Amino acid sequence: MKNIYDLSPVFSISKFKASHTKTLIHFTHTTYKMFVNGGLLNPLFQVPSMSDSMSIAIASTNYIVSPSYHRRRPPFCYQFQYQYVNAGNVLFHSKKGTRDRVSLLNRIRAYSESKTEEKEVRKYSPILESQLLSEKNVSTDELKAIPDIWRSSAEKFGDRVALVDPHHDPPTNMTYNQLEEDILNFCEGLRVIGIKPCEKVALFADNSCRWLVADQGVMATGAINVVRGSRSSVEELLHIYTHSESVALVVDNPELYQRIATGFNSKASVRFVILLWGDNSSLNSHSHMMEGIPAYTYKEIIDIGHEHRMLLVDSHDAREKYVYEPIKSDDVAALIYTSGTTGNPKGVMLTHTNLLHQVNNLWDILPAGPGDRFVSMLPPWHAYERAVEYLIFALGIEQVYTNVKYLKDDLRHYQPQYMISVPLVFETLYNGIQKQISTSSAIRKVIALSLIKISLAYMEFKNIYQGECLSRSQKEPSYISATLDWIYARIIAAFLLPLHLLAKKLVYTKIHSSIGISKAGICGGGSLPLHVDKFFEAIGTKVQVGYGLTESSPVIAARQPYLNVLRSVGRPIRDTEIKIVDDETGQDLPHGSKGIVKARGPQIMQGYYKNPVATKEAIDEDGWLNTGDIGWICPSHSLGRSRNSGGTIVLEGRAKDTIVLSTGENVEPEQIEEAAMRSNLIQQIVVIGQDQRRLGAIIVPNKEEILLASKNSSDNGNAQLTKHQMAAILSQDLRKWTSDCSFQVGPILVIEDPFTIDSGLMTATMKIRRNKVVELYKDQIDDLYK
Repeated sequence: MKNIYDLSPVFSISKFKASHTKTLIHFTHTTYKMFVNGGLLNPLFQVPSMSDSMSIAIASTNYIVSPSYHRRRPPFCYQFQYQYVNAGNVLFHSKKGTRDRVSLLNRIRAYSESKTEEKEVRKYSPILESQLLSEKNVSTDELKAIPDIWRSSAEKFGDRVALVDPHHDPPTNMTYNQLEEDILNFCEGLRVIGIKPCEKVALFADNSCRWLVADQGVMATGAINVVRGSRSSVEELLHIYTHSESVALVVDNPELYQRIATGFNSKASVRFVILLWGDNSSLNSHSHMMEGIPAYTYKEIIDIGHEHRMLLVDSHDAREKYVYEPIKSDDVAALIYTSGTTGNPKGVMLTHTNLLHQVNNLWDILPAGPGDRFVSMLPPWHAYERAVEYLIFALGIEQVYTNVKYLKDDLRHYQPQYMISVPLVFETLYNGIQKQISTSSAIRKVIALSLIKISLAYMEFKNIYQGECLSRSQKEPSYISATLDWIYARIIAAFLLPLHLLAKKLVYTKIHSSIGISKAGICGGGSLPLHVDKFFEAIGTKVQVGYGLTESSPVIAARQPYLNVLRSVGRPIRDTEIKIVDDETGQDLPHGSKGIVKARGPQIMQGYYKNPVATKEAIDEDGWLNTGDIGWICPSHSLGRSRNSGGTIVLEGRAKDTIVLSTGENVEPEQIEEAAMRSNLIQQIVVIGQDQRRLGAIIVPNKEEILLASKNSSDNGNAQLTKHQMAAILSQDLRKWTSDCSFQVGPILVIEDPFTIDSGLMTATMKIRRNKVVELYKDQIDDLYK
């Protein structure tokens, strides 16, 4: 069999003209090597032994695209069928000089004395692209891969509005039919410019409708997307890109491209760049542009893909050039990088099966449907936002994209039935409502606050008589005590009910009109403060808290609409098992006992990319994922306050040192503590902030040094400093030493007594017992964050 040389669909030529005769391209061995070194040939291609030159024939392309996306000067375009082409001088991309670029829509086949054409493998989403393959009787009910959602939803909800993106330029409204069309076009455009199945494509962008199209376009090719937000540092993005072995970049806008270009230029191999928003006209003159790397706009990829899809539809011969393989459910769909205990990001491999489990089972938590509207503002690379987005589009719901700047106005304008967010957003809404009440007239303020207190009490007694409270006790309450408790709670609730209904009419209807969220707010990514949880329950806004990890795609438990037990994260979702084990022995613990939470189910990740050791540490041989969280499961009782709460899960912190802020961000405190300990003012430090908006610190100061620093910075010469004064000095000094850290410390709790082994706050190896310190100073920490 003769060697087959597979040229890339993107190359640069000059003096190119169509020929009506069969001609050979002649190039020297040097030019030949440029093909190999540039990565433009099939990886299986072997350089044959030859002297100074060789001749090859290029089999025709069926079509060459209209060159609307060429930037430098008006190019040329030829269309020909099974002819050879004549080129006087063949040039290829390099980092210097200007090249004319022609993007070919079919791969060009080069042969060495052979005219046998090798078919290219083309992976496809079984339902999404079934029409292209003329596959009949394909059921759209059983999804095989995530991109199958779009064909299924287009059939069911066609002209319904799928998404509204009002704050980008241009503002966008798309129906389900249009969304499916754009995803198909983007997918085909990626294939045309060279993306192959199983390759990785880095998607560094923020939440928008085009992010969704790019995400699904990549998946539909059988490639794997590697996602991160645009606010990450260049170093972090470069690490993710290189570690994941990505071959191309999809970025939010020209500003992000220009910010990362210098770092990527010399350290990463980038085949091409796609800009989701903005145009590429400003990139030509920018000094930091990645030289020689093609840059496409979103519209150019859509146009390229559309043209080639039309060719495939019209030409049987064009379709016959591929070997078609369906995407399998256990194929990796995405790599999401998350922080590990060492602070190094780890790539979580999520398969189509993992993500489809969420789509197929979260409807029990979110009983939404056509006509409902969601507001979306979380970063889509967060597994929580991503899984819920896939779910709501599978249900025919309308999604509105917003951000912190426009959230208040969008809630009022769009009046969504649901909002998906993190605890910080619900805290912000709570604070905004409280501020609005406090700035009203004195009488209105007194009435509103009094009625809210009454509603809080009413809901507390209601939860008691409905049996929706929590208890760690495994002992069943006596029938008499349970009955008396139920009667008392019922009487008090009945007494408070009229005032609660009055509060609804006078106060809560105005709050609802300003925030919408008429059915439920879905909260995840951290623990919702109890006072915020109780407040929204009291005013009639249901907030359902869920729990999960990136490693579990992410949801493993959630509060249900009909059983929304406060302080808990609900029960395991369908097909999911959760158990509590002893931290030291690993033995299973009974309900009510506190220990490490472990989970098992179809949503558990395939593993960490290129990190089998970490994978083995996270998932045992029986498939149980160690979440690293401490919690307990409410025992089941047939009587009493917790009779309907059995099986609900309560979390009480992290077993490992990772701090999860209320924004959903993971912080490894060791780096900050190590930097802080360089200060001579600090004797000991513990960084805190679990479920808070920002980090804080508990600090044992070096009293002599801090007093000296105080004298040097002022003329008062005080022999004693208050804790408030010491905190101010420490805060200023801490900012200096931790300036290079990703996160900064906010409030500081100053304590006088150092952590010691005798006090139980340090181990025998002189390591601070972080959880014990936090537990000991819990009340002061709560006051610190008020």
